[in-house]
Amino acid sequence: MRRRLIIVFLVPLVAILAALGGAAGWSAAHGVQQAFYTQQLGDLGYFATSARQALRSGSAAVIDAEVMRFREVYGIEVTVFDLGGSVWAAGEQDPAVLPEEDAERVRLALSGRRAEQPTVVFPWTVTDAALAEPVFDDGDVIGAVLVTGDVEAPRAAILQQFLLICAIALVLIALGVLLVFRLARWVLSPVRRLDEAMVAIERGEMDARVAADDGPPELRRMAQVFNGMADEIERVMTRQQEFALNASHELRNPLNALLLRVEHLATGLGTQWQHDVEETREEGRRMTRILETLLGLARGGRGDSAISAVDLATLAARRLDAWRDVAAQRGVGLRATGDSSVMSVTDRTIVESALDAVIDNAVKFSPEGAQIEIGARRDGRLCRITVRDHGPGLTAEEAAAATDRFWRSAESGDTPGSGLGLAIASDLLATVGGELSVASAKGGGLAVALVLHDGTTP
Repeated sequence: MRRRLIIVFLVPLVAILAALGGAAGWSAAHGVQQAFYTQQLGDLGYFATSARQALRSGSAAVIDAEVMRFREVYGIEVTVFDLGGSVWAAGEQDPAVLPEEDAERVRLALSGRRAEQPTVVFPWTVTDAALAEPVFDDGDVIGAVLVTGDVEAPRAAILQQFLLICAIALVLIALGVLLVFRLARWVLSPVRRLDEAMVAIERGEMDARVAADDGPPELRRMAQVFNGMADEIERVMTRQQEFALNASHELRNPLNALLLRVEHLATGLGTQWQHDVEETREEGRRMTRILETLLGLARGGRGDSAISAVDLATLAARRLDAWRDVAAQRGVGLRATGDSSVMSVTDRTIVESALDAVIDNAVKFSPEGAQIEIGARRDGRLCRITVRDHGPGLTAEEAAAATDRFWRSAESGDTPGSGLGLAIASDLLATVGGELSVASAKGGGLAVALVLHDGTTP
């Protein structure tokens, strides 16, 4: 963003300075050349008057002396031509063959055409400047004067002007770059601090805030709004942690008391009840593990993961047995499917909790007399625990939204529920790198799959 902002500010600035510098350079070149050619025209006028007198008198001695002095003092060559185009006076200098351009100027002057000021050109294209002026006597052309000036002086003056303008432009561009960098830093400093604060909050530093003491007013306002939002999030999360801590702590006492009563009752039951007693103990131990995980989350923001090798097929069979009586009360049957053994390295408690939420959802929406199929399968390096019911099912759009919190299908009617079951299952699986897949099943109903990696090194 900083790079784009600098480009947006810097490119127009450089373009404007370049345009102004070019205009100033062209104006300076025009002024120097204008002054040079104006001086040449003045010299032409002077020598045209002297040449008229010399041509009328028929003596070139006077004009020769003036031409010699002018060349010695100013370094400018002056040549006088008669009406026939021959050199009449050149200051005792041997007349050389004129260049084609100068010869054309002399022919035009002898035809009565006055010299025209040359167009302005760049200094590196300026060549020796020559101007020719006709000599009139009572309206008739009697000769011509050719003035050839040295352009080194105006060329040097123009180059000096160009270098000065370039130096000024470079200084202004450097100042502009410095100004643009400082402006970009000033504008983006709240954004940079906001990004750092968001990264800190993502790491769990909920007390991270943004200083709103500099930058544009709009961004300072955004920083203040962010600080207020962060305060509210921290307050809500603190209350949630306190609630989870209190709830999990308060539930431990009655759970322990319940387990003690189960152990007490087990001493008076016959061996035929041993299986049910053991199942009750296992459910109690599972509830204890869930509460310990909840306490860990409430205390430090994360629970102590108990990652181990888990047979998902056995886990699914145990949860099927645990839900069998609940499903039977609703007139729904549970049937085991899938492979006999599917190993994965994951957190048993989290997978059990997510599977319970999915089974609860399937039992709740299955019609009386329906069968729910529960089983685990391996698909390459992925492991799936699938719960397939024969309820009303969902459309593709509804299946995509089924894991959203508090979402409920329009067909759910008066069926009790909060719309949190599948959302909680999805969140739980995300903590162990898994995901929840919801899709319509062939023949009606819904197929919900808990997708996990097998945990092996590829």
